Amino acid sequence: MLDVLAAVAWVWLGMVLAISFLEAPLKFRATGVTLPVGLGIGRVVFRALNAVEVVFAVVVVVGLVLGPFRTAGVVAVGVLTVQLVAVRPVLTRRSDRVLAGADTGRRSHTHLVYVALEVAKVAGLVWLGVTATAAS
Repeated sequence: MLDVLAAVAWVWLGMVLAISFLEAPLKFRATGVTLPVGLGIGRVVFRALNAVEVVFAVVVVVGLVLGPFRTAGVVAVGVLTVQLVAVRPVLTRRSDRVLAGADTGRRSHTHLVYVALEVAKVAGLVWLGVTATAAS
């Protein structure tokens, strides 16, 4: 089980780093990508990422029940839970307004909260990956 837990932690980490810290900011620099197009792409990409993350979180929870890495796993799964339950709905409502043309023009501070949570999740996944890899 430790091998599976380590593999899930590293793959999950790679997905978060690639999508949240590379794809998300870079897509808005591409020629012809408007804010509405970028938001539409982002919604699809993050919906898919979050679906995979939920599956990974289930694997981590099972690993927590069977193994000694409670704190590291709880950080990753806890942060994902906060993102999905508290932050994503606010971001979705905002992107709905932007896509409907009712944007106020102000930057969203909620997006910064999401990014901070992504950094915390990355730290939890690195911690989980290192501890599970070392123990396997």
